[in-house]
Amino acid sequence: MNDQALIARVLLDNDQHAFASLVRKYQHPIRHFLRRLTSGDHSLADDLAQEVFLAAYTKMQSFRAESSFGTWLHSIAYRMFLNDRRKAHYTREVSSELVEPSTTHNAEQDILVERLMSHLSVGERTCVTLAYSVGMSHQEIVEITGMPLGTVKSHINRGKQKLVELVNSNQPQKRSSL
Repeated sequence: MNDQALIARVLLDNDQHAFASLVRKYQHPIRHFLRRLTSGDHSLADDLAQEVFLAAYTKMQSFRAESSFGTWLHSIAYRMFLNDRRKAHYTREVSSELVEPSTTHNAEQDILVERLMSHLSVGERTCVTLAYSVGMSHQEIVEITGMPLGTVKSHINRGKQKLVELVNSNQPQKRSSL
């Protein structure tokens, strides 16, 4: 069943199963997006994701389908993150406690990416995550963030450049043997 049909069932019949289907479909992308925004703070990201879905459920009638349901959820998630950041004067420290000895290669890569992303500004981190992790177009990012198109493009370019510089600065230098 497509998103529009599920949304209609939620709105018309208060169908909890239809909403659960939407949550299952979008839970991972929303949590992933929030983890990137919070620089890897999984517990905060999970808490915010829960608030996103609660807000989506209570405000479902305000969804006008001018963009996709996923875009609408990402915009709610972005606003939730910004509100939380303002309230808590959010600061992030990379903690070695996040790395468990039994992590898999993919989990280690996620932790590395989250650490690298913590070096970007919030705007850069948001735009890079939406563009590359979520796969959204520049126009969808504009809709979610409310930033002008030029700012979105600048954040993506600067963010990519910073990430490349960070990765290159951490690569071992080859020594010539003379």
